[in-house]
Amino acid sequence: MTTFSWRPEARSGHARAGWLDTAHGTVATPTFMPVGTVGTVKAMTMDSVRSTGAGIVLGNTYHLMLRPGAERVRQLGGLHRFMDWPGPILTDSGGFQVMSLGPLRKLDPDGVTFRSHIDGSKHRLTPERSTDIQHALDATISMCFDECPALPAAPEVIAKSMRMSMRWAERCRTAFVQRPGYAQYGIIQGGTEPELRAESVRALTGIGFEGYAIGGLAVGEGQDLMFSTLEATVPLIPDGSPRYLMGVGTPDDLLGAVERGVDMFDCVMPTRAGRTARAYTERGTLNIRNARHASDSRPISPHCDCLACSRHSRAYLHHLFRANEMLGPMLLTWHNIAYYQRLMRGMRAAIVDGTFAAHATHLRAEWAMADWSGDEMPFPDIPPVP
Repeated sequence: MTTFSWRPEARSGHARAGWLDTAHGTVATPTFMPVGTVGTVKAMTMDSVRSTGAGIVLGNTYHLMLRPGAERVRQLGGLHRFMDWPGPILTDSGGFQVMSLGPLRKLDPDGVTFRSHIDGSKHRLTPERSTDIQHALDATISMCFDECPALPAAPEVIAKSMRMSMRWAERCRTAFVQRPGYAQYGIIQGGTEPELRAESVRALTGIGFEGYAIGGLAVGEGQDLMFSTLEATVPLIPDGSPRYLMGVGTPDDLLGAVERGVDMFDCVMPTRAGRTARAYTERGTLNIRNARHASDSRPISPHCDCLACSRHSRAYLHHLFRANEMLGPMLLTWHNIAYYQRLMRGMRAAIVDGTFAAHATHLRAEWAMADWSGDEMPFPDIPPVP
């Protein structure tokens, strides 16, 4: 039976390459998890997700409890079988989604009562209930139920919220059913206050989890403040534990966080961009709706082997979006997830080779050459990132 663990392979500065061993397979880190909120990565089949090299995906407790229901998923063999993903699945606890409901939710020390954004029906989530739902879904990695206050907020508001989340974390840990190869991550809160982040880490490591997530960032505080918060927080996390930065982010965010020792990421950005005609490339982003692509026979990127790039031109993709054909978002989402996976593989290879600093400089130089008016610079004659 597999024991859940993170095994280090190489380091380059603070950046780490390793292996995450789970009951549902081993994942190379650093890794980006495509977001499959309701049991699907939007606009993609799971075969297409697999083709990008993704090793782990994310699902969401809040959305899956509302439909089709955690018990139904359990009866149908669990989320892995339900969504055709036998590999590892991490489930967000639902805390962020519930907290974002505003007037539809009521918070108390025991949990949250809320009304569904779908039909207005009334529901209750507590640390125990969130943990039980994730167990019913058969999540490989379960997340603690927490509160994520909107920033900016007064330090006393952030402190009160963080301490309640730490009490909830203890209850989540008690409710978690430990099994070989499965894990539960505690979520570090505390806004951008270093002292509160340190207090949160102490509380969570005192409880003891298989991994630790950094929550409450990328919520409007700006990249510089996010990075400084990571610099104060990541070194406090036990070195042998996986480190997960929740809800992040842009390619530049991922690079900066890997530089600071983070191993795992998720974000809706590449899939959302794909549905809105934006394509990520080594030279920035393209808006494929722009008229200049109408007769462009080139692929989105010469370094990408996804279906959008290997079979189709920018002109065809432009036509699909102009014609409101669903294949356009499908192909562009496939491309964006492939780009994110290629970005992570490149960073990992550079860490293993001991060339990460040079690789980071190269990536930033390429991004800086993008002409954000919409005419990206020609691609240099360089080999693709592995």
